[in-house]
Amino acid sequence: MMNVQIQLASRPQGVPVVDNFKTVEVPVPELKDGQVLVRHHYLSLDPYMRGRMDEGKSYAQAQALGAVMIGGTVGVVQASKHRRFQAGDWVAGMGGWQLYSVVDGDPGALHKVDVSLVPASAYLGPVGMPGVTAWMGLREIIAPKAGETVVVSAASGAVGSVVGQLAKAQGCRVVGIAGGPNKCEYVTHTLGFDACIDHKTHGNVKAMSAALKAACPQGIDGYFENVGGYILDAVMIRMNAFGRIAVCGMIAGYNGEPVPMAHPSLILVSRLKVQGFIVSEHMDLWPQALNELGAKVSSGQLKYRETISHGLASAPEAFLGLLKGKNFGKQLVQLV
Repeated sequence: MMNVQIQLASRPQGVPVVDNFKTVEVPVPELKDGQVLVRHHYLSLDPYMRGRMDEGKSYAQAQALGAVMIGGTVGVVQASKHRRFQAGDWVAGMGGWQLYSVVDGDPGALHKVDVSLVPASAYLGPVGMPGVTAWMGLREIIAPKAGETVVVSAASGAVGSVVGQLAKAQGCRVVGIAGGPNKCEYVTHTLGFDACIDHKTHGNVKAMSAALKAACPQGIDGYFENVGGYILDAVMIRMNAFGRIAVCGMIAGYNGEPVPMAHPSLILVSRLKVQGFIVSEHMDLWPQALNELGAKVSSGQLKYRETISHGLASAPEAFLGLLKGKNFGKQLVQLV
């Protein structure tokens, strides 16, 4: 049986291009004792992958050239030589950009998922890494109290959409920032944010700061950061004393662009807590987060949206589109 993989062929020089990837066919290896063969149904595409394509200093090892691109997957066990897994089990793991993966079945590499509770694809979105990222940044770093104001950038995306809904459930005023009227309407009407600012019509610090002042009359107590750049500068101007900023991503600088902070003195003046975090370094929190998120998705309390491209060959273009904000909600590739 043959497997199709997409590998990293070369490191991007600035903005990634399709030619940075290559498609190869390789035989599926024979299963050894303790291993599991998984047929992937969905592949997750996420902004963190852009950082892995570079060789510079980072929180994780760079993606190796000539190796399968890293990525979360959900799929079905085809064959198993591990006592915990049987053919037909639905599982989630880090199978990468390929149709099949052979995985060591020991704890951590794969976990079973219940597709009778929530759809399989949700285990790569609100009930997966993006959802846990949102949960952790909000609960552990921003830790908002009822009545406080929380601002979320990339508010219509896989992470931001969950942050805002969880903050609303905690009694906060929640203001989103998103790109374009369609995304902003979704953020307020479907997700239930109190307001949403379109960064495409507020494209500089002055305009964004004025919009934030209007949307956040009591100032900003918590900010969930996915973007960086001038949006962070505008938010910091409006932060209340002892405000908390959870730094999840800085997509404005993913292609190596400098993203200097205009007013770092505000960290001192406003006694701000600014904390970056990597969700995979806090595995002890995942079970609690996933239980809560799964229950909220299953009951319909937590809404989410997906952009799905079809076939493994579509992954590079879909990924490049994600980095430009062309997706709406969680970006996935359907493989079956």
